Amino acid sequence: MKLIPGRIYAVRLCSGELRRWRFDGVDGNGLAWWQDEETGLGFSEASLMYAWEIAAAESGCSDEDGDG
Repeated sequence: MKLIPGRIYAVRLCSGELRRWRFDGVDGNGLAWWQDEETGLGFSEASLMYAWEIAAAESGCSDEDGDG
């Protein structure tokens, strides 16, 4: 799946909880950055200390056109 900056994804945590995260893109060091839509906190994938997976991309949540 090609991740599109600005798009919101449904993410399943290892506990089974579903969260809504917005993909903010990749920085100059190659780290992917996200923002939790509920808490507003931003973070990089490198800072996460639990397993997670993308369950689905939400449609119509991006200002950019994507192929995903």
